[in-house]
Amino acid sequence: MDLGACYTNQSFVDDEGSARASARRLNPCAANGVVLNVQGLRTAVGESDIPPLQCRARFRELLLGDQPCQSEDRVHVEFYVNENTFKERLKLFFIKNQRSSLRIRIFNFCLKVLTCVLYIIRVMTDNPTQLRNTCIKCNSSTQNNEINWELIFWVDRKTPVWAIQVIVASISFLEAMLLMYLSYKGNIWEQMFQVSFLLEMLNTVPFIITIFWPTLRNLFIPVFLNCWLAKHALESMINDLHRAIQRTHSAMFNQVLILICTLLCLVFTGTCGIQHLERAGRNSLSLFNSLYFCIVTFSTVGFGDVTPQIWPSQLLVVVMICVALVVLPLQFEELIYLWMERQKSGGNYSRHRAQTEKHAVLCVSSLKIDLLMDFLNEFYAHPHTQDYYVVILCPCEADSQVRRVLQIPLWSQRVIYLQGSVLKNQDLLRAKMDDAEACFILSSRNEADRMAADHQTILRAWAVKDFAPNCPLYVQILKPENKFHVKFAVVGSFPTADHVVCEEEFKYALLALNCLCPATSTLVTLLVHTSRGQEGQQSPEQWQRMYGRCSGNEVYHIRVSDSMFFREYENKSFTYAAFHAHKKYGVCLIGIKREENKSILLNPGPRHIMAAADTCYYINITKEENSAFTVRQEARQGKNRSHCDILNSPSGLPVHSIIASMVAMDFQNTSPTGDTATLAPPTQNGLGSRRPSIAPVLEIADSASLLPCDLLSDQSEDEAAHSDEDVPSASECMKGYPPNSPYIGSSPTLCHLLLHKAHFCCLRLDQGCEHVSHEDAKAYGFKNKLIIVSAETAGNGLYNFIVPLRAYYRPRRELNPVVLLLDNLPDEHFLEAISCFPMVYYMLGSIDNLDSLLQCGVLYADNLVVVDKESTMSAEEDYMADAKTIVNVQTMFRLFPSLSIITELTHPSNMRFMQFRAKDSYSLALSRLEKKERDKGSNLAFMFRLPFAAGRVFSISMLDTLLYQSFVKDYMILITRLLLGLDTTPGSGYLCAMRVCESDLWIRTYGRLFQKLCSTSSEIPIGIYRTESHMFLPSDSQYSVSSEGWSDTKEKGEEPKILTRSSSSSDQSENPLLRRKSMHWTRRLSRRAMKRSDSSFFSSLPKLSASRRSEREELTELVRNRMQHLGLHTGFKDVTNLTASDVMNRVNLGYLQGELNDQQNSLSYVLVNPAPDTHLQLNDVVFLIRPDPLAHVPAEPTTRGQCKESRPDTPELNRV
Repeated sequence: MDLGACYTNQSFVDDEGSARASARRLNPCAANGVVLNVQGLRTAVGESDIPPLQCRARFRELLLGDQPCQSEDRVHVEFYVNENTFKERLKLFFIKNQRSSLRIRIFNFCLKVLTCVLYIIRVMTDNPTQLRNTCIKCNSSTQNNEINWELIFWVDRKTPVWAIQVIVASISFLEAMLLMYLSYKGNIWEQMFQVSFLLEMLNTVPFIITIFWPTLRNLFIPVFLNCWLAKHALESMINDLHRAIQRTHSAMFNQVLILICTLLCLVFTGTCGIQHLERAGRNSLSLFNSLYFCIVTFSTVGFGDVTPQIWPSQLLVVVMICVALVVLPLQFEELIYLWMERQKSGGNYSRHRAQTEKHAVLCVSSLKIDLLMDFLNEFYAHPHTQDYYVVILCPCEADSQVRRVLQIPLWSQRVIYLQGSVLKNQDLLRAKMDDAEACFILSSRNEADRMAADHQTILRAWAVKDFAPNCPLYVQILKPENKFHVKFAVVGSFPTADHVVCEEEFKYALLALNCLCPATSTLVTLLVHTSRGQEGQQSPEQWQRMYGRCSGNEVYHIRVSDSMFFREYENKSFTYAAFHAHKKYGVCLIGIKREENKSILLNPGPRHIMAAADTCYYINITKEENSAFTVRQEARQGKNRSHCDILNSPSGLPVHSIIASMVAMDFQNTSPTGDTATLAPPTQNGLGSRRPSIAPVLEIADSASLLPCDLLSDQSEDEAAHSDEDVPSASECMKGYPPNSPYIGSSPTLCHLLLHKAHFCCLRLDQGCEHVSHEDAKAYGFKNKLIIVSAETAGNGLYNFIVPLRAYYRPRRELNPVVLLLDNLPDEHFLEAISCFPMVYYMLGSIDNLDSLLQCGVLYADNLVVVDKESTMSAEEDYMADAKTIVNVQTMFRLFPSLSIITELTHPSNMRFMQFRAKDSYSLALSRLEKKERDKGSNLAFMFRLPFAAGRVFSISMLDTLLYQSFVKDYMILITRLLLGLDTTPGSGYLCAMRVCESDLWIRTYGRLFQKLCSTSSEIPIGIYRTESHMFLPSDSQYSVSSEGWSDTKEKGEEPKILTRSSSSSDQSENPLLRRKSMHWTRRLSRRAMKRSDSSFFSSLPKLSASRRSEREELTELVRNRMQHLGLHTGFKDVTNLTASDVMNRVNLGYLQGELNDQQNSLSYVLVNPAPDTHLQLNDVVFLIRPDPLAHVPAEPTTRGQCKESRPDTPELNRV
């Protein structure tokens, strides 16, 4: 409603007492108040004498509305917004109304500037010689004085200039008096003694007097003081301008404007004043010389070539300097304060930049340097995002480290930090959220209350959706039960967009798969990180070069019709396309998506026929658009290989900008006929007998290879011994969907379930009940090794740890018992959810208590998973949150060295303390290598740490890049969920693993294994987990081997087996010179390199062995005493006479085994999509994507005998 608008409310009262109201707009100039127009009012007694209207008359009134004949019976009420007085109308026009007030102030500002311009014109046209003949009170006595006072009080003012000045002064005087009248509030003296009013009177009243007294027209009037009134008018004008256009500029802009105006007014006032006063001296100054003197004086330069000569001008200089010393520091102080506040808040993101450039917004509750660098490195790793700006919106002030990083030229030009809250619309407007391409909302995982952190994240997501509904959200949630709130917020505007990463879901699923498929966490981390594949290429260590080169593989997508990789396999089976694409181009095809179906299928199997509109998802060093294709001749073996034969880039990029793809195939052309001889293994013992050769992969799978099985029955149980008491029988278990989900939004997964839910009391491992009398893990007699999970509380995310371990595709005879070692008692909802799974137990305890570990069966466990505790995630000192976990794991590592311990850490940088060894020169060398890779800009500098490479340590912050990558690759979250088993899509495969045994080594290479799997079971291998023996010695001993060991083996041509066992790959045939370089590299990286003789080294080995044996004997004695105290049975009749060696042999801990059989003397790493000519090694674990067995289930179930016959004969492949 505009100011000054008036309304009239009219009430119509009929004869029956019913009322009706209407409103109409009145003239804005009407009087403010209430006007009662009462016509024909009658008393209640008189109204009772009038008969009521008939029904026909009331209906006519309802149809016709208001009638003039009835106006005399109505009460006319008028309401007004403002008072209807002349003063209020003027006040509304000059002061209250924003637009009219702004026009008045602009006009006033122009008048003041005009008066200053007229003063300058008057000075330039001034002639003091004519003034001596025309001025009054001119006597000869003044000529003999040093100061001519008449030139100070009288000037030569031309008539046109005087006329214009009089007109301007009259207008200014009337305006000043009017504004004084309108703003009068009862105290006239307060208004009269204002500085602005006094200056206005000083510059206007003398000109008005000269109208009536012409002899005073040449009187000097300090009109140049109007510059201060112009400054005041400009400030008021800027304020009115902000109110009129409804936009708020920063206070920094206003303060800078005020400071500039103050400096201009001081310089202008001093220039005009000194010029006028110097007229009375012998050497007058021009206006320019006065300006020059003021600039030199205020800049504190003081050349002294121009100076005032008389004392009045000198006094004015003193006064101006005093004023400047008082006014300018105040202005600068205010400016500096605002600048510091601006640095804290970050200012605004330009609207013009937001409309012309693309930007993404990062919303966090607190910003740490590690989080910032991970986000920036991953976000700007893609060419698509190089031109994006990143706006960080955080409620906290940026710390010194963050500010220091944001001042680096690499980030200062495209990263903007704003301090503000997402819940405030004005802060979202500062970040230009409505124009953003994406908004990343990250939770604070270091909060003590993670549920409260999720609640804050949910509110942030809702606030962004309320302010900018079209802005895509990428949200990180901690607790799985809070996920559906954010999914609803995202899916509301984007039905196909689902960019939500739940931390506990991914964490527990990864940890569970780590127990089944070793180093799954490392495999997934390498896939979701952006890497160049150049890490470790300068290292002399062979495994580091292979590991670093394979770490550059990522997941990409492309349409079949647009692909050079896959378009030749159109109308062929998926398995055929996967094998031949890997053989020809070195890419690993893992999934497909139909055009009509939006769901991604991992390894749909040979039943899927490739179509031109399908979208392929593959693993490669780089995407196909950035690849160069080189035609490689088969007859070039033994010759120099040229990489610039024929280049054919489908992207049309120039040759110098194309990134060469990894095309590492040296196989012969495999056809359906005639290639079995080339893939056959060598003969044995000189005889002509062969093992079975590898069958070719068919273009279209025949019906014989696709015989369905009855998957709802477990065929593996027929092969298992029926005497296994720990394996639930078919009468006790079934396959189905879990009946109770602990939270909303969990994907249903077909699992092994109990026919009847277990009682809550039966789930307690360390306490017997009326149904089960066992009180420890030994009493249950488990045949399979245990999986122990140590957690603080039984949260809903722990449910995702159990589901992958009980999935339907896991053979029932291979199910491992799961023991939850909890600090706090679980609630009934969680027990209800896990009571349907077989062999799942819990007990109260902690990993820092040896008794708890022994009771839960750590001696019979194969894997121990240590989950990071919520109560220790926050610490006063950074990176100290993992201190307790690291020390406890180190203790268990010393007590149970053969136990596979998988640890979750809060900070990835703390993984260097896992399995820490003092004076370990090899770890020191790896630390130096990590620093070098970080200096080169690698996003995976920690990848060479042995615990991470082996998959024994994991941090959920490593998966933050999954959310960042989904901005460029929107399919990454879904593919990762399918790999981890969090989502199940009909027809989509799952991740599993197989171990290469001695009978499988005839396959020789990874490429032949790829063909073997594709032709038999339609499985797609995606990587290798390799373990090599390695001798880790103290620094002095190792350097003795490095410097002296080569002299003994140089002549024999042998490699020192004490150091490492060579990996088999294309680099396997390296000469000993390279290994010698490796030893020198290790020696060079150490600061304590010392040479010792061979005799001193070998004489120290017995001492070292004896010290270690005594230490292990002490630890073994500790374990034996605790077992005796707890009364734990070990199968021996006399527990008191149980020796340490008996305990160790019984529980298979390997304390007294050789050094090479210990985990301390081996290193493991993951090779993602290795080259096809990579040689297989014994005990290599191959990661597989197995097709979904349910996709082959027919309408009518088959018998078990048919299913057995349909199984491929692959006894040489042993699944993990």
